[in-house]
Amino acid sequence: MSELLARHRAVMPAWLSLYYDHPIEIAGGKGVRLTDADGDTYLDFFAGILTNMLGYDVAEVREAVERQIATGVVHTSTLYLLRGQVELAEKVARLSGIPDAKVFFTNSGTEANETALLLATCARGSDQVLAMRNSYHGRSYGTVAVTGNRGWKNSSLSPLNVHYLHGTDRDAPAFRAMSDAAYVDACVADLRDVLATATARDVACLIAEPVQGVGGFTMPPPGLLAAYKEVLDEQGVLFVSDEVQTGWGRTGTGFWGYSEHGITPDAITFAKGLGNGFAVGGVVARGDLMDGLTANGVSTFGGNPVAMAAANATLDYVLDHDLQANAARLGPVMLDGLRPLTDTAVVGAVRGKGLMFGVDMVDPESGAPSPELAAAVLEGARRRGLLIGKGGLNGNVLRVAPPLTVDESDVGEARDILVDAVREVASRAG
Repeated sequence: MSELLARHRAVMPAWLSLYYDHPIEIAGGKGVRLTDADGDTYLDFFAGILTNMLGYDVAEVREAVERQIATGVVHTSTLYLLRGQVELAEKVARLSGIPDAKVFFTNSGTEANETALLLATCARGSDQVLAMRNSYHGRSYGTVAVTGNRGWKNSSLSPLNVHYLHGTDRDAPAFRAMSDAAYVDACVADLRDVLATATARDVACLIAEPVQGVGGFTMPPPGLLAAYKEVLDEQGVLFVSDEVQTGWGRTGTGFWGYSEHGITPDAITFAKGLGNGFAVGGVVARGDLMDGLTANGVSTFGGNPVAMAAANATLDYVLDHDLQANAARLGPVMLDGLRPLTDTAVVGAVRGKGLMFGVDMVDPESGAPSPELAAAVLEGARRRGLLIGKGGLNGNVLRVAPPLTVDESDVGEARDILVDAVREVASRAG
């Protein structure tokens, strides 16, 4: 065990997990590549959990941050006017598609989702929330309550009355043989049944990820969220789109993950990639919904001048370089290269949307989810110079999500490494 790992284990929580049998310390980065403390270089296709959206050492972001630091002001709180915050809010409001939108900035996706839940429950005067099975919305008390994955829930205690919906469980025996249209119909029928039997009136909201991140990049069929919203609108239930992992063009088909469903949410939460590594999150919502809180509010660190400098530069870069189109163009290159892995006995499914890819690792004999084989592929990819992630309800899904600035040669290299790593594990698994 390395000296740094021993120190980590002595003072950090046991539940703060580390990747790899021999965890690595990242020491430097340039473009889409990282270097560890031992001098080994990696192609990064997990991007700090989809957070380093532009990669590393991006001049436009670095220089914007340096200019702000040079003023001597790195913090003021929201008790004072912040030009960078107003400028970013104007951009996000315009891009959201929400009429008369207003924006509140936070430090993380967890905090953003907490804020959205507060807005919805206050507006509706109800603690009832609908969420999706296999979802993940954060690590705080309220966001854990609406997370539909037991691996991330520490307690049944909750400030909210939560009911979970179907939407990404097409592999369940009840739905396995259904077409997309039949599955959507079944899910909508279930929603109506939940509202009729399990809830009282005045449900506050549905919160949903258009592509479930921690859930293994699982996603509902196109149009399901629109079908859900039609039912919700009948009863005035709000819809919150959790875009912490799907925003800023990553899915390729739209600037937001919800775009594919043909709807406009009442509120959108965002974080991760917007700051390209700097801590920033937020909520954009209808003005009446955002203004509806009756108590005082402030954010000490949310939307601070340095984070706003980084986020403005990052968002400008995404738009100026049309990185959504890059995701749409290169996504199929990766996905088409990974699909043949389903011919092996250890891969149950391959899926993707834009620059988000999931590979389900399964036991070759039983077909059951295999977190052990997923961990083995993670190790094999690292040895070959590629960093990826893992997740899913059973911890058996390889998660691949590179910076949006990757080029075709990066994608080809990563694809070949991952295919080699999976096939090596398949040969050993017999």
